[in-house]
Amino acid sequence: MIEHLTMETFKAKVFNFEKSQDWKFEGDKPAVIDFYADWCGPCKMVAPILEELAAEYNGKLNIYKINTEDQQELAAVFGIRSIPSLLFIPMNDQPQMAMGALPKDSFKQAFKDVLGVE
Repeated sequence: MIEHLTMETFKAKVFNFEKSQDWKFEGDKPAVIDFYADWCGPCKMVAPILEELAAEYNGKLNIYKINTEDQQELAAVFGIRSIPSLLFIPMNDQPQMAMGALPKDSFKQAFKDVLGVE
């Protein structure tokens, strides 16, 4: 299931940047964050793909969404300039950002290569 994050839930589930400057992932499984806006065409193309992947990879990773209109401060923390922007967060490594609407195969490849999830 896809969860929408606010500043508070982001700090609890992903990274509390107020406590630490160094990246420390708070999650219990790898995650993907989709930075999007309701008016964004490519974002609307990615949404159903993420829904399918959330069902397919249920229990193996978390998929989150952050509305850049509602959560402007959170988008600013990551320097989001274009959407969709996707942040891939492995358990024990630095997160990696991807820009633009990715096809399903690209997500699956990133899950495998970046997150170590198949």
